[in-house]
Amino acid sequence: MSDELDAFFGPRRSAVVPEPPARLGIVVGGSLSKGLDVKLDRTTMIEGVTVGRYAVVEGSKYRFFGMVTDVALDNTNPALAKSPPDVTDPFLAEVHTGTSVFGRLSFSPMLVLEHDAKEPKPVKSLPGHFAVVYNATEEDVNRIFGSAGEQGKKYFHIGEPLDMEGIKIHVDLERFVERSSGVFGKSGTGKTFLCRELLAGVIQQDAAVNLVFDMHNEYGWQGTVEGGRGAGVKGLKQLFPSKVAIFTLDDESSRRRGVRPDFVVDISYDQIEPEDIIMLGGLLNLSEAQVGAIYALDKRWGREWFARTVSMTAEDMEELSKQYGQHEGTLAALRRNLSKLQRFSFLKPHVDSPSVQRILEYLNKGMSVVLEFGRYGSSLEAYVLVANYLTRRLHEIYVRRKEEALGERGAEPRPLVIVIEEAHKFLDPQVARETIFGTIARELRKYNVTLLIVDQRPSGIDEEVMSQIGTRVTCLLDNERDIQAVLMGVSGAGELRQVLARLDTKQQALILGHAVRMPVVVKTRPYDADFYRAMGYVDGKELQTKLDRNRELLRGKDDDGF
Repeated sequence: MSDELDAFFGPRRSAVVPEPPARLGIVVGGSLSKGLDVKLDRTTMIEGVTVGRYAVVEGSKYRFFGMVTDVALDNTNPALAKSPPDVTDPFLAEVHTGTSVFGRLSFSPMLVLEHDAKEPKPVKSLPGHFAVVYNATEEDVNRIFGSAGEQGKKYFHIGEPLDMEGIKIHVDLERFVERSSGVFGKSGTGKTFLCRELLAGVIQQDAAVNLVFDMHNEYGWQGTVEGGRGAGVKGLKQLFPSKVAIFTLDDESSRRRGVRPDFVVDISYDQIEPEDIIMLGGLLNLSEAQVGAIYALDKRWGREWFARTVSMTAEDMEELSKQYGQHEGTLAALRRNLSKLQRFSFLKPHVDSPSVQRILEYLNKGMSVVLEFGRYGSSLEAYVLVANYLTRRLHEIYVRRKEEALGERGAEPRPLVIVIEEAHKFLDPQVARETIFGTIARELRKYNVTLLIVDQRPSGIDEEVMSQIGTRVTCLLDNERDIQAVLMGVSGAGELRQVLARLDTKQQALILGHAVRMPVVVKTRPYDADFYRAMGYVDGKELQTKLDRNRELLRGKDDDGF
């Protein structure tokens, strides 16, 4: 009868039963503050268990999800360390392994997965002795970090957990842009590639618009590969031609690189305010007396203060000294220091089209703006001046528009993410409380503006600002002060320090904070042709192939009479 049914309906398919998760060992001790001690099963190879791996402890009532933070060798008899047994005999080696000598894990439980609840909860208790520890499955990971296509969510695939190939880790982009965030790591660890991937996700998912101060021309049209060899990688403009605009301070440099900018940024002397210059105090060697003179000259000459200061004559300085009590030596030093800025060709006596308004026009359309610095990227004075100048004015506009929206007199502005490199120059403890960037970091998106800071020296950033960084994406750091700065205020920082110190130099990062439910170590996605296609980019050859195929299909339909 069974054969007859098979002949009529076709062979029956047996139900696919997923493989059970691999067992690692059992809980033998630990605490909530220091984590759990796990004795490995004798069948578990300790060489196959790595720091940063995810595991699940099956308690009697709850499932505890967490991370392996340390791996150790242990024994039941300390004398074995003094006089090891003869293990040349395979039988003796097998007898000792898993009994008198064994592997041990330190496991940090971070979330509780209740069987009936949809959302994981923070850990407030522990599993009992001898609870079984398993490798985390794809279902466990998706339950914690979300999965693509989840309704109402803007998730972005950032990479894979260590030793869990094919399983995707997602970042919640709405939460990522909700507070200021940071990408940290020593030079050469791939910070720029990682930041460009995150920005591509924000643009694709329309989570926010971005203003990128592109110091080394890596984000706009094309970025460089490691070592500077090869054709380079595609920038945001190539991936999203209708969603990204390129502005430049150096039109000649852009043209030489084959880039057609949408707008050339110039700043006129009469638009410069004292606050734009004070930020450069350390870079221009401005003394307190010179800073005081700047405000006095601004009060005396108004919008003409900068132009008249850099062209002051000896007679002007003598007159100012008599009328306002300014020392002639101070004025001469100020003129000399401010004249250094005149070497930047984007500073002009007069400008017809205000740059801030043009940037705002693009942001209002939902287009992100990448501002390339060209040859001025090597000058920190130019980078700090322009970033501070534009950010101050955009923030003022966003504050006004947000307040108008609260008063029901206007639409709320789109969320804006401002990307700055060499962030410690803007957020140094001595100046962070007085700069616009410190203000934005502390506001927590009060006015729909947040920062994405990129830096290799997080220890140089003001502690108060670092405490407000919602999501921290950290590549390898080997300086203890930098590691301490990134993990400041994070629960379980001691265990995570070990994880962070053992990252590979390339394509690995520790992500923690607002955009993920728990810290996660990932092997980041390659920034390659597969990534381009995932972002919606269609290569010219591929596009032509698709067009030719469509024409053939249409021709075939015509031949068949349809």
